[in-house]
Amino acid sequence: MPPPSSTLVPKIKVQLKLAIARLRMVQKRDEALSRTQRRAMATLLEQGKVESARIRVENIIRSDITTELHEILELYCELLLARAGLLESSPTCDPGLEEAVKSIIYAAPKTEIKELVAVRALLADKFGKEFVLQAMENRDGRVSERVIKKLSVAPPREELVQGYLEEIAKAYGVDWPPGRNGKEDLGEPPDFVDDEGDADGGGQAAEQSEKPPLVAAAAAAAEDDEEAGAREELSKATPPKSFGPASPLHVNPPSMSTDNVHPKVTLNKVELTPTKKPAAAAAGRKPAEKKQSISDGIPDVDELAKRFAALKR
Repeated sequence: MPPPSSTLVPKIKVQLKLAIARLRMVQKRDEALSRTQRRAMATLLEQGKVESARIRVENIIRSDITTELHEILELYCELLLARAGLLESSPTCDPGLEEAVKSIIYAAPKTEIKELVAVRALLADKFGKEFVLQAMENRDGRVSERVIKKLSVAPPREELVQGYLEEIAKAYGVDWPPGRNGKEDLGEPPDFVDDEGDADGGGQAAEQSEKPPLVAAAAAAAEDDEEAGAREELSKATPPKSFGPASPLHVNPPSMSTDNVHPKVTLNKVELTPTKKPAAAAAGRKPAEKKQSISDGIPDVDELAKRFAALKR
């Protein structure tokens, strides 16, 4: 009797996380080894050992195919981890997870990743032995064709081997095949002589040389007058509205995101003109009182005479 699904799903999630970490680590290791092997292939091509390079380059091709397989399996593990809720909801495999589950079951025994083997065992406990046999034999064709192709043991094609060698030689600056980096000698460019232009120019120069000095001076003055008139007409002309340098300010629109599906560029409006006070307030304001001048407090002569008369009494 298989264990309940409630205890299997947490174990599957843990093993999926471990498998993703191991797959990434193996990919980095294989990339470092591939760089070393490519440098060795370039050395063999430079030394002229082409047959040895053709045999050894198949190891690089197989390593690259294995790296691509690990990338595909990593994506399937991330998919199962993201949709772990579907594993808990139903005892049968959801159609959205069937390709990922069966591809992992099919490829896990053929890889060196132990965590994938553990994931395969847990998936077998959850979905049953018949489901595993169906995935291993690919009866319904649900296993990814890319996974099947990457796991095939067929030797690489001759065109692929040739292409790998050429790209390695190009990357490390090796002249292979010989003469690939050489430039074709096209020779010196032919001398081009414009007979028509020389004939016209010579004819005009001959005509100008045949003119008397007074006639030549008059013709030059007429040409100056025509140029001056053309400049005056050009200065009087009204330039179009679109004439003039374009604005140097350019704002790139923001990129689309899930929060802003239709991005637009908006600028905050700033009031540049001073706000006008309402007319009602201006109408209700009292007029300013006139300042009294210094001469308003000085009495005139008649008033002084009256004051002296009052004092004498």
